[in-house]
Amino acid sequence: MQIKLGQRPPLSLQANASHTAPSSSSSSSSSSSSSSPPPAPAPAQPQAQQPAMAPKRPNIVFIMADDHAAKAISAYGAGINHTPNIDRLAAEGMLLHHCYVTNSICTPSRAAILTGTHNHVNGVMTLSSEINKLLPNVAKTLRVGGSASASGSASAPGYRTAMIGKWHLGEGSAHEPSGFDYWSVVPGQGDYWDPTFIDMDGKERAVEGYVTDIITDKTIDFMRETISASSSSSSSTGASSNTTTTTTTSGDGDGEHQPFFVMCHHKAPHRSWEAHDRHKHLYTDRITVPETYTDDYKHRARAAKAARMRVAEDMTYFDLGLAQPDGGRRAVGQPLFTAAGVTLRKVPLPADGSDELARLRLVDVEDGTVFRFRTAAELADFKYQRYMQRYLRTIQAVDDSVGRILDFLADEGLADDTVVIYTSDQGFFLGEHGWFDKRFMYEESFQMPFLVRYPREIQPRTVCNDIVCNVDFAPLFLDYARLKVPSYMQGVSFRPLLQGRTPADWQQVAYHRYWMNNDWVHHARAHYGVRDQRYKLIYWYNQALQVPGAQDPDQGDADAEWELFDCHEDPLELFNVYQEEQYQDVVKRMTVMLEHKMAEIGDEPVHESTTVGASFRRDT
Repeated sequence: MQIKLGQRPPLSLQANASHTAPSSSSSSSSSSSSSSPPPAPAPAQPQAQQPAMAPKRPNIVFIMADDHAAKAISAYGAGINHTPNIDRLAAEGMLLHHCYVTNSICTPSRAAILTGTHNHVNGVMTLSSEINKLLPNVAKTLRVGGSASASGSASAPGYRTAMIGKWHLGEGSAHEPSGFDYWSVVPGQGDYWDPTFIDMDGKERAVEGYVTDIITDKTIDFMRETISASSSSSSSTGASSNTTTTTTTSGDGDGEHQPFFVMCHHKAPHRSWEAHDRHKHLYTDRITVPETYTDDYKHRARAAKAARMRVAEDMTYFDLGLAQPDGGRRAVGQPLFTAAGVTLRKVPLPADGSDELARLRLVDVEDGTVFRFRTAAELADFKYQRYMQRYLRTIQAVDDSVGRILDFLADEGLADDTVVIYTSDQGFFLGEHGWFDKRFMYEESFQMPFLVRYPREIQPRTVCNDIVCNVDFAPLFLDYARLKVPSYMQGVSFRPLLQGRTPADWQQVAYHRYWMNNDWVHHARAHYGVRDQRYKLIYWYNQALQVPGAQDPDQGDADAEWELFDCHEDPLELFNVYQEEQYQDVVKRMTVMLEHKMAEIGDEPVHESTTVGASFRRDT
């Protein structure tokens, strides 16, 4: 359902807000020429001239951040930061409130977006999984093209495709990006400063500068190369009299350029939140602590209390930009994991009145400022403020990036002919329930931000409250490219929703399954569930099921649990009403919905199913 912004509480949209874009020298790129986008080949010739009125196939620019909570985009109205360039997409297009991830963790979400399939189908279920490059994906389909034109009279050439930035789906020839004319990706999580990129020749190259700026540079360079090659093709003439190079375009008869599809995948704002110097002065005022920051988890499944991702207790010195003590006899915090030969430790949270609290000194790793604390509550608040400052400052460079890309498209005259999407690979906890990180089906982690601009179809300043999921992204891209959605894809194009038309049979349900049970860092339990417009049903099955990276439950703690939340009456998700008498009809209806959805997508339930057609279960 499409609603004009004036019909709901106002959003913080600054359509004309000024933005600061870094200069071209800000990233100081020093990569060799072989890491630059290769010259774009001349686009394929259409087999027949398109009718003059045939609509263009738009360029598609897909910008995805890592761990960017919707709450940390000012257009969503939380008021904790200011993202004027991302807000431009909402002011000039549409903002979605109910876009959900099917598995709230980086690698599986990226696989779902690329393939249009759920993780039990694409095989990428945890952070320990890698994608098989032989799998079909949306980039391969876009690159080949070949569908009939709008009039049915011609075959359209493919898009020129690129993957730039964070890949995180495996490395090496068996797992590298496939279906892309150009790719340049960071290995693993990548580094914020002077990052290494893996290029199409398989070689690693260090690039001087800040990773968000470098990814933006590479994205703009790719678009510029594509436009330049098409422009050269349209004006060139062959040497012989019978080899004239005619104007070639997206196959749509307008004589402009081969359309491009670029996936601009930022590392930011992923942990460890290292901001550029130009943003370190921001967000010095106190940020309001979430209402649920001191959540005691009394009325929920045990899985909530078991998780080790509390801001006050589980963040490391490295996370918070603090110098880590060497150790010795003095308590310096619980060891978490070893990276690059250094054991990262959690910043302790000593009890009030303890000698440990009295002795505790935290030191800023950059300027040497020393922090002391009188109470545990004061220390917990310090950690939250420090976390949010670092997180929000890191986002600011991503906002700069969006501004640079939008300005480039405007300067090239392509703003009206380009679909620009901004999203994140999943949501993120910003202190809600005391947490950071993601993984859970609770709303802050489950909800993905999604903002889109396409002036030829999408009305400005509109919002959508229908439910969509990340498996729907690939079908949407293909819909815009006028290509058929392959039968293997499990998502559905939501282009009608963006046009303000909700189909009568639109499935208002989102499915989520987190497989990485009891992971050794966060101890998040495996679960699956569904959400409709009002209710959310979650089944915590707490089993590894031999999935890579998952662990068996802790001894004596293998019991499964159900949760039901009434998201209208309890938007903070504090009260599990699964056992409440007045909700038993809802429990039955949502259980049927869950089992039908699992049967529809071919996922296997662990619980004893009750619905005909979904009665199979995984052997455990």
